[in-house]
Amino acid sequence: MASVTSLTASVHQRLADALSAALPEAGAADPLLRRSDRADFQANGILALAKKAKANPRELAATVLDALPANDVIKDVEVSGPGFLNITIADKAIIETLAARAADDRLGVPFQRDAGTTVIDYAQPNVAKEMHVGHLRSAVIGAAMVEILEFTGEKVVRRHHIGDWGTQFGMLIQYLLEHPHELDHEGGKEDGEAAMSSLNRLYKASRALFDSDEEFKARSRDRVVALQAGDAETIALWQRFVDESKIYFYSVFNKLDMQIEDPDVVGESGYNDMLEETCRILEESGVAVRSEGALCVFFDDVLGPDGNKVPLIVKKSNGGYGYAATDLSAIRDRVQNLKASTLLYVVDARQSLHFKMVFETARRAGWLNEDVKAHQLAFGTVLGKDGKPFKTREGETVRLVDLLDEAIDRATSVVREKAEKVGLTDEEIVENGEYVGIGAVKYADLSTSAVRDYKFDLDQMVSLNGDTSVYLQYAYARIRSIFGKAGDRRPLAHPELELAPAERALGLHLDQFGETLGEVASSYEPHKLAAYLYQLASLYTTFYDQCPVVKPAPAPEVAENRLFLCDLTARTLHQGMALLGIRTPERL
Repeated sequence: MASVTSLTASVHQRLADALSAALPEAGAADPLLRRSDRADFQANGILALAKKAKANPRELAATVLDALPANDVIKDVEVSGPGFLNITIADKAIIETLAARAADDRLGVPFQRDAGTTVIDYAQPNVAKEMHVGHLRSAVIGAAMVEILEFTGEKVVRRHHIGDWGTQFGMLIQYLLEHPHELDHEGGKEDGEAAMSSLNRLYKASRALFDSDEEFKARSRDRVVALQAGDAETIALWQRFVDESKIYFYSVFNKLDMQIEDPDVVGESGYNDMLEETCRILEESGVAVRSEGALCVFFDDVLGPDGNKVPLIVKKSNGGYGYAATDLSAIRDRVQNLKASTLLYVVDARQSLHFKMVFETARRAGWLNEDVKAHQLAFGTVLGKDGKPFKTREGETVRLVDLLDEAIDRATSVVREKAEKVGLTDEEIVENGEYVGIGAVKYADLSTSAVRDYKFDLDQMVSLNGDTSVYLQYAYARIRSIFGKAGDRRPLAHPELELAPAERALGLHLDQFGETLGEVASSYEPHKLAAYLYQLASLYTTFYDQCPVVKPAPAPEVAENRLFLCDLTARTLHQGMALLGIRTPERL
């Protein structure tokens, strides 16, 4: 089905046509339409046009009204103040537009075919290291943007740029070579905790030996050379670390209710064969220059405390490659081989300067241009209740799996308290506890503007009140429960009916779903979708309180129309939450 033209778009077009007719010399004019608490919409564009044309804004507003043809969308327009237009939509238009949305599996959201290809770099754990709270935001925000972009028509290629290369592997591999059973564990191939336990044990033992034994340190450094040279035995042991780490990674992502596929995991090592060529291209094109033996790129606006330019080091003076060489090679691969039109990096805001320099270098090299853009979706830090970076009582970084388990435990307790009233089975309590707990963690992250820090407060996250995923999940479950009480009445749109204020407010908000998704997809701001859904649930609560659906029973056509609004609200909540990666249980 074709996308549904929203009421906002319909009104905007009618006003734009009327403005052009009233003031032909202005050309295409923007009425500056927005939602208003004085009417359904307010148009503010006349003031700027009147100033430009040296006309009286109220007189121009009256002329625009005369040029506005009679239509079945706008019920009333009132000139307010110095020339604002307050616009009220016809009840019939609201229900007819919503009926068109309800008839579409996509709820009338446009699907932009041939929109382009976006490569999203997100969820970047490190091999042989535990995932901690700092890994949460990249995974959650990135996964939501994948779903949103794919839903709106973008072809998305996932990339998990894991840290699987570097000097520390010399130490780890050498220790494993000398202690070949250190990665053995009792857990099966899918046991992530057992895999991480053995990796932790090996890392601590190898680090202790590296720091205390000079001969082992020397052997470890030799092993780095062997790794970089592609020595078969060394590569085989390195692969064991990667494989063991993936077992662990996938167990954590599974707990996060995120699907990670093997082909999507392309770590730092995946670009090794490109590094030298990347450096050669940059040097031969003059983008990078030699400075004190290192290959560097300089920028006029990146200065150190001493006022001297701070370079992006692509190749070190000892011949080693920096992160920049890998990141620039990844850009080459994603543009030239994956045919990306957009590169989206979901990376900590503290790396913003690095990526600014990398992107500018890629532009100078011609890999990024008018047709290929790169954007860092930068995110802030997860804080504790005290407003400081989230740590354990001992000052250690919080393990991500511990944080998720605690969220599930807290949520399961909340679900259990309500379970008897709803009649949930023990199995449903456990399942819903996982959905609510993981949803609470994701929503707390996604409902905050990504660039801002946010406080991790589980008590607030699993609360039934306020801006939480639990509030939205309960709103959805409550709507679904209504249909079990509706008897033989079915949801059916009745455009002929006059709407109550709460019905109008809910209907107008439902109509904005497609526009909201379009804005979120173009600006990479998933918090705006979370805000839309929270407002939807809040408007539904008001509607539910003021507009009886089942008891006391309204007239049959009124009940059908209200059930129609309930059904569309539930579908919109379900779809919107799914795009954020959050489940909506039918009973809760």
